[in-house]
Amino acid sequence: MSANSLPEGAAVWHSLEVNKALDLLDSNADSGLTSQDIQQRLQQYGPNELEETAGRSAWEILLDQFKNIMLLMLIGVALISGFLDLMRLQSGNLKPGEVPFKDTIAILAIVILNGILGYVQESRAEKALAALKKMTSPLVRVFRDARLVEIAAKELVPGDVMQLEAGMQIAADGRLIEESNLQVRESALTGEAEAVNKQATLKLPEETDLGDRLNIVFQGTEVVQGRAKVLVTNTGMTTELGKIATMLQAVESEPTPLQQRMTQLGNVLVTGSLILVAIVVAGGVIQDGGFKNIQELLEVSLSMAVAVVPEGLPAVITVTLALGTQRMVRQNALIRKLPAVETLGSVTTICSDKTGTLTQNKMVVQSVSTNDKTFRVTGEGYAPIGDFQLDGQKISLEESPEISALSVACAVCNDSVLQKEQGEWAILGDPTEGALLTLAGKAGIEKDQWSSKLTRVAEFPFSSERKRMSVISQVQEVATGEASSRSVDPAIAGFLQSEPYLMFTKGSPELTLGRSTHIHLGNHTAPLTEKQRQKILVENDQMASKGLRVLGFAYKPLAQIPPEGSDEVFEQDLVWLGLVGMLDAPRPEVRLAVQECRDAGIRPVMITGDHQLTARAIATDLGIAQEGDRLLTGQELQRMTDQELEQNVDLVSIYARVSPEHKLRIVQALQRRGRFVAMTGDGVNDAPALKQADIGIAMGITGTDVSKEASDMVLLDDNFATIVSATKEGRVVYTNIRRFIKYILGSNIGEVLTIAAAPLIGLGGVPLTPLQILWMNLVTDGLPALALAVEPPEPDVMKRPPFSPRESIFARGLGSYIIRIGIIFAIITIALMWWAYQHTHAAGYQGDRDAWKTMVFTTLCIAQMGHAIAIRSNNRLTIEMNPFSNIFVLAAVVVTTILQLMLVYVPPLRDFFGTHYLNMQELGVCIGFSALMFVWIEAEKIFLRIMGKKAV
Repeated sequence: MSANSLPEGAAVWHSLEVNKALDLLDSNADSGLTSQDIQQRLQQYGPNELEETAGRSAWEILLDQFKNIMLLMLIGVALISGFLDLMRLQSGNLKPGEVPFKDTIAILAIVILNGILGYVQESRAEKALAALKKMTSPLVRVFRDARLVEIAAKELVPGDVMQLEAGMQIAADGRLIEESNLQVRESALTGEAEAVNKQATLKLPEETDLGDRLNIVFQGTEVVQGRAKVLVTNTGMTTELGKIATMLQAVESEPTPLQQRMTQLGNVLVTGSLILVAIVVAGGVIQDGGFKNIQELLEVSLSMAVAVVPEGLPAVITVTLALGTQRMVRQNALIRKLPAVETLGSVTTICSDKTGTLTQNKMVVQSVSTNDKTFRVTGEGYAPIGDFQLDGQKISLEESPEISALSVACAVCNDSVLQKEQGEWAILGDPTEGALLTLAGKAGIEKDQWSSKLTRVAEFPFSSERKRMSVISQVQEVATGEASSRSVDPAIAGFLQSEPYLMFTKGSPELTLGRSTHIHLGNHTAPLTEKQRQKILVENDQMASKGLRVLGFAYKPLAQIPPEGSDEVFEQDLVWLGLVGMLDAPRPEVRLAVQECRDAGIRPVMITGDHQLTARAIATDLGIAQEGDRLLTGQELQRMTDQELEQNVDLVSIYARVSPEHKLRIVQALQRRGRFVAMTGDGVNDAPALKQADIGIAMGITGTDVSKEASDMVLLDDNFATIVSATKEGRVVYTNIRRFIKYILGSNIGEVLTIAAAPLIGLGGVPLTPLQILWMNLVTDGLPALALAVEPPEPDVMKRPPFSPRESIFARGLGSYIIRIGIIFAIITIALMWWAYQHTHAAGYQGDRDAWKTMVFTTLCIAQMGHAIAIRSNNRLTIEMNPFSNIFVLAAVVVTTILQLMLVYVPPLRDFFGTHYLNMQELGVCIGFSALMFVWIEAEKIFLRIMGKKAV
């Protein structure tokens, strides 16, 4: 076999005759390949396995955490601090009881903790490919050297001839050579639940969509019924499953909006800190006329560097996101990747698969047509509860006996079982037949009861060539209620004269109608006129145009049981019963969820492998699209360039008959247009797009392992409406993150300015040590920040468009607030610091002259408590709010204040943190100055209210 003889690409095998495909692969339909062929092809094509590209190792992920600019600065601070401690230790300048290197150890501990937090979040290995590999069959039957043998699936090569039977998982892509009643479930690959009837004799156009390639079978799909012989055409990474694996591995994870904002925040803080450090050092050198106090200036610089970095922020954000995940789980949304909690709040477009996501993944009969009348059928799912309506009015079955007659055919010509399990109606068997049993149940016809009235004695099974099936039943007499009186059930009395058997036929409406010569009217039959025939065909077309799957039903009385294989003789001169149109019905709660999405400024888009008529019907019904809106098919999309798709992607809300690469292109085109995309899906075909999307949302019940591993979030109840709840939670989380960033950074700027001011105004020494600053940033800031993270949502959170995912963390006034509050913090603290320094250095002062530093430390900490209480609301005064609506803030304020006082009044803690005892007057002054912070923020709210402005 020459490589040049092969057709270009896998897409053409469906367009070749069987013999041509066998010739191109130099194979034989009966004997398969020879041992020599197999060895050559294994070397040429490699094993039939999915290959995995190397990703980052655990060590690389861990090291990457320490490339964060804020952590790098802290590492530098720790090293310089350690060097200064070493110099003091060698020169004997340590104070009595002072522990050397404690600042260095504390800072490095924080660096390591933050690194571990980042590693834990990021190191969850992507297992999508591992889940994909599970879908490949371990063993397969093939013809080799004219013998049928069983081999490992990885040994398959192009040209092998596989044998398939019901229940088998298909191990490679292949062209059908021959088949018998072959049905394959391709839902994992195409997303559509219904089994596909395969036909070996077809020759299809090259541009045929993946879901319509009826002469091809695909790796990872499952044989539901029948048997076949298949020519293997593609193995390993060249199969459709392999293409998905390639796309999965090619998709690179982008940083989430929160991660981008935290990177920006770090850059701004570190840059600002270094500039301020340079100013302070330069100012100190100029003021001293040289470098004689360089060690003191370095200590000031170290304290400023530690002060500017919000060491507690990563931990607070992680805990906040974790709390968000817990709240989401209670609403049936399982978050797999923590940053996805906040990312949900930025979503602008939700691309949703149809089957099982927007719909129930249950076929439900919507419409029935008999005797010139079309009835609407109500009800949800497989529950046999519902009404028949004509022109919007409920009708009784006595008025329309044709419905009962048609329902008998639905129940008898059926191989499935409708049963109630744990309070839920479920189907054992084909979903289409399940829908027919549910319809019959709504008409009061139960299959179990009718099995005794019409005992099945023979059948003509469904085949893809005949496109119909027939069941022959023996008519049994039943008790009529009168003494010793028995007769045929009234529902079928009009079917018979004296015949002992009835044949019910269902299948393609056109073919079944073509074999019918009479029509059932009321309780009798009449010749089928041409006018009636045309009217039935028009009704069939109208049902199909609404996206319904339509079946035709007929019957025929028989005097004898037909012999096997006599279907062409007996399936003639049928009596027409009617049409049944069914649909994978929309979930009832999705309409409201779609409307809520629109109210929140989020655009829903349907992307499905189903036919365009069905897709349009569902999308229009749910409000995703309006009548006349543009729809794109996979074929149209295939012919578009990326630029053309990008130009059209905002105009299209329905995509039909799409393949996995199409879904990926759609998501990428939306992202290039600046949209923030959530993609929902459950099949293997959805996995690359789920991974590419800003938020990948998998289905928990019907979803494959592959889709779940590629996703950021899993809907435990497969409910589209859950996305709305999760999006709301995401918006609340982002609002609260902004709230505690305001809280933390406002105080950090105050700390930096206070430290910088000390040497510039001539005060001796550094007011705060790195260890004390770490205490403030981790405990004094951290505990109230965590409490602020659980603030309840604002009433209009889902009545506004999403904030831009690309907005700066400082957008919408947050930056100006931080600077303004930081300056106020600094002014208050510097004023206190000046007073405290004069107080402790006054003649006759009995305490430690460094007690002014402890007063500065205490004032900064307690002022933050007032800040935490006031910042709960941007606009409402504290006295206007229920103090117990967030009990955690009150608890955090009380606990943090007690802990701060312990650092001043408990001797071991006082020694370790380098604080000094304060008398009641000094503590009272600290509290008084601290209260000014609370007063200022409340005064700002009053001012903004008077000016008619809304705070950030």
